[in-house]
Order: sequence, then C-alpha cells, then structure tokens
Amino acid sequence: MPYFVYRIETENQLECLESHPKYRDARDRARELRANQPEGNQALIRLIHASTEAEAEKLLLTPREAPIEGDD
Repeated sequence: MPYFVYRIETENQLECLESHPKYRDARDRARELRANQPEGNQALIRLIHASTEAEAEKLLLTPREAPIEGDD
C-alpha cells in the first residue's frame, strides 16, 4: 500500500500532492513540504497510508475520537 502526502486547506479541502511506496520517502517529503511552506500559510501537510487515493481521503475526513484519560 502506498503512502499519500496531502495538503489540507480550510474547510477540509484535500489536495493529493504525491504518493510514495516507502514510508521513509513519504515522511521526508512531507517534512520538506512543511518546512518550505510560506509564513502564515495555515494548510496542513499530512501523510496517510491507504490502498487507494479515495480510501486516503475518506480516512482524512473521518473525525477521530479523543482518547479517554483516567484510570482503566
């Protein structure tokens, strides 16, 4: 499964920038894109592991539950 690098603008506008077969390549590229973002740009650069671009977008748009803190 490939790793997808996405730019997420306001209002959950997704833009697939690239895909990479290896995690390390995708991670390094995401870090490079974050470092080169213009000052004040609020877009998020996210890395996601999915079998297809459609699945990656579905995962990115699905809200995650906050972890429950406290005694188990």
